[in-house]
Amino acid sequence: MNTKEKNGQWTQIIDSKRKLFELGLKDVAHYRDLILMFIKRDFIITYKQSVLGPLWYILQPLMSTVMYTFIFGNLAAIGTDGIPYILFYFAGSMLWTYFSNSLLSAANCFLDNKGVFDKVYFPRLCVPISTTVGHILRLLIQFACLLCFYIYYLIKGNAIHPSWMVVLFPLLLVWIGCLGTGIGLIISSLTTKYRDLKTLVQFSLPLLMYVTPVVYPMSQTPENLRVFFYFNPMSAPIEFFRIWFYGAGAVSTNMLIISIAETLVVLLLGVLLFNRNERNFVDVI
Repeated sequence: MNTKEKNGQWTQIIDSKRKLFELGLKDVAHYRDLILMFIKRDFIITYKQSVLGPLWYILQPLMSTVMYTFIFGNLAAIGTDGIPYILFYFAGSMLWTYFSNSLLSAANCFLDNKGVFDKVYFPRLCVPISTTVGHILRLLIQFACLLCFYIYYLIKGNAIHPSWMVVLFPLLLVWIGCLGTGIGLIISSLTTKYRDLKTLVQFSLPLLMYVTPVVYPMSQTPENLRVFFYFNPMSAPIEFFRIWFYGAGAVSTNMLIISIAETLVVLLLGVLLFNRNERNFVDVI
């Protein structure tokens, strides 16, 4: 779609042809109000007729934290680099949930919104963008809960050493969101033809968590398996969170460069494939 201004009025030209490397971000910017509407819609639908409502945003990572503390902290006795269990596992669960939800929402974009896409035109990229922003808002609710525990341990005098780089936390959220959404967009472009890929993704995501420093730090991973964590693009942002907020962990320059490069590649490839498939996915589905 091309948008032009003539005599003070906007004219939209909907064209089935799209350049190979056209991202369509300008078109998305004109539909920012629609993105906000989608965010509100998803929030209402998710917890409509729910007893606890948004409290589930907090209960989910809390229950995961309790389970991880019992299994990995008490039974397996895996160290957390001196970080209190609740701070370590809550942060890992919070960030991983944000990543996996962003990925799954983008991956199911075409299938979940087929009814809307059939009826009216708008840049389809608005949908995965809105879901990712919605997941950021949910994460912020969880982060507020984490801050309560964080302040408690600071007052208590635990060995927590926050860095001034905590101000970069919003960039960390953008980084993780771009990674999850990019992978999801690639998958969504394939699931229009291969439906069983959706099942494969849902099955493999929980397994992928165990080659990501979510329930144990990089320092506790076996040396011969560390290469898998090294090239996992989610390892760096999770470790950075612990470095910035807790003063524990380490990320090498090479690991940072690899993670950012992987994120940019999957995001660009995902947007290009998504835009290419949005024109004919209705016929395929």
